[in-house]
Amino acid sequence: MKQIIYNRYGSFNDLEMVDRPTPTPAAGQVLVDVKATAINPLDWKILEGQMKLMTGSKFPRGIGIEFSGVVSQLGSSVTRFQVGDAVFGMLEAFKGGALAEQVVAKVEQIQIKPPNLSFVEAAALPISGTSALQILDDLASVHEGSEILINGAGGGIGTLLMQIAKRRGAIVTAVVSRRGIGLAKKLKSDFVVDYSTTPLQQLAQRFDVVIDLSDKLPFAQAMALMKPSATYVNTLPDPKSMAAGAIHNIFSARKRKILVMKPTQEKLTTVADYARDWMDLVIGKTAQWSEFKSTYAEVKAAGTLGKAVFSISA
Repeated sequence: MKQIIYNRYGSFNDLEMVDRPTPTPAAGQVLVDVKATAINPLDWKILEGQMKLMTGSKFPRGIGIEFSGVVSQLGSSVTRFQVGDAVFGMLEAFKGGALAEQVVAKVEQIQIKPPNLSFVEAAALPISGTSALQILDDLASVHEGSEILINGAGGGIGTLLMQIAKRRGAIVTAVVSRRGIGLAKKLKSDFVVDYSTTPLQQLAQRFDVVIDLSDKLPFAQAMALMKPSATYVNTLPDPKSMAAGAIHNIFSARKRKILVMKPTQEKLTTVADYARDWMDLVIGKTAQWSEFKSTYAEVKAAGTLGKAVFSISA
């Protein structure tokens, strides 16, 4: 099978497509023929070596975390899935390897694809969907009447956060680029802020929850936007900020939380149900995976509304 790998930490130029043996699923695992793989900022943070304390120094490494595809082989003891099932899921975040023709996944890492979603749409669901649920349920406890600010709301997690939070009765302020204004309004945010024209420091409103999805609103600046017992959530962790947050939370009523992805079968089931029944998946860019270097560079430099996804096979 073909897979995109790298043999050292570096840049997108260090990525290469190689032939590797097709993996064999062990007990409790399945082999998936990949149809699509989504792009995430964590992909290049790991590639650039920013997460070495968590990822180690063993090479070669694959890139890509979330995917969709069709089950082609079952490991022993697997009963929840059958060969031919269309599924979506994610690999362990700090190991990666989803940008490939085939992947081995644990059964708890995948779920049946909602029939109304294309494979491209389904590949964009697992990380953004389960991350949104972790933020709203586990880190910030968002409920009816909660006033939340989402900085970087036009991206993959943000577009789902807006929708789920609104369904729960939260009052949502979406901070987006100019090109994201229309999308944020379409997804029913109560207030939309164009960060290019309105500095966040000028906002008079104070929030129960401040969520930074862009890695451009550090906690020190976010504190001015927070109510006395508010929660701040950052979604691009690094060891230094994680340690600082743990110490801060001991002494302050304003909490500083870091999202460390912990997808569960329950959360995958929930987001699959949402996507089947009412939630919109926003795909800002679809590219052929042969364009992996240029596409990664473009998405990192310019971003995209919703998610960018590689199409692996028809």
